[in-house]
Amino acid sequence: MLENIESESLINSSLDKSDLDSNPFKQFDTWYKNATASNEIMPNGMSLATVSKNLQPSLRTVLLKYYDEEGFVFFTNYNSRKSKEITQNPHVAIKFYWSSLGRQLIILGKAEKISTLQSVKYFMSRPAGSRIGAWCSNQSEVIQSRSDLLDSFKAIKDRFQNMEIPKPQHWGGYRIVPSSFEFWQDGKFRLHDRFLYSLDEKKAWNLDRLAP
Repeated sequence: MLENIESESLINSSLDKSDLDSNPFKQFDTWYKNATASNEIMPNGMSLATVSKNLQPSLRTVLLKYYDEEGFVFFTNYNSRKSKEITQNPHVAIKFYWSSLGRQLIILGKAEKISTLQSVKYFMSRPAGSRIGAWCSNQSEVIQSRSDLLDSFKAIKDRFQNMEIPKPQHWGGYRIVPSSFEFWQDGKFRLHDRFLYSLDEKKAWNLDRLAP
């Protein structure tokens, strides 16, 4: 009975190596476009894992804003916990989970700051409220109440009234430069399909199937 329930919940039964592009960035692009075309609420939501200097891991969800063959870019407060941990240890992991497709993707790599010009360009494309929010929140710091946060928002809004809201120095983007990609597809009877792209010494991508 349980076996029947499990098999009926499957979204896809198999994924073959021949189904995958030899370039993991192109394969990501295909899966990401599949996810955005599906009923996923937030296809660009990705879990970001960092590790502190005392080896304590931490995890949160951030939003992928754009990607290319140089890496995957998100934006944050450079004074936040995640940023401090990235400064101490730039090796990170990100994970996408697209439940409607029965797919997940894990990427390991190193995080590096993008240029100030790139951060400014994206910041100025954001709605005014989001730009004010970047100024008023001391991300990851202890605050006494939500009203304090709202008071700070109002003060910043008044400060920049009738003015262009500039990017604060403490805000900007990171690019995650991948060293491996693991594509995972839900499979029948928990015989999931897992494929690992990894870089060899010549910086070429190798593709291997992993046991589920």
